[in-house]
Amino acid sequence: MIVLNFSHPLTTSQRAAIETIKGYPIAQLIDIPCQFDNAAEFGPQIRTIVDAIDIDQWEGRRILIVPPGLAPAAAVLLAEFHGRLGHFPEIVRIRPNHNAPEPYEVAEIINLQQVREKARKTRNGVYNG
Repeated sequence: MIVLNFSHPLTTSQRAAIETIKGYPIAQLIDIPCQFDNAAEFGPQIRTIVDAIDIDQWEGRRILIVPPGLAPAAAVLLAEFHGRLGHFPEIVRIRPNHNAPEPYEVAEIINLQQVREKARKTRNGVYNG
């Protein structure tokens, strides 16, 4: 599994939590620094960031994304990946953990493609599944 991290660097315990949830090791962790210019459109900024990643070499491999914390940037990033991959990637949801030594923990891994497929079954407000 390849983890593309568009957020803060993952801690050892966060990496271990991802591996535990997924049931297999992280083969490659790539930290991709992101600074967004709020005065400019996010589409071109995200496209430039993703263009710098050699996605083609990973065809057929499991890709997991830690999205940026800025919600509009995360949404554009996921749309960009959907367009390039033909499906939504899985994402890591990080949440605050006020009662632990580390302030943030892995909350869950969300399979966005499954979310989309379930949502398609409820088109027109009726579940068809």
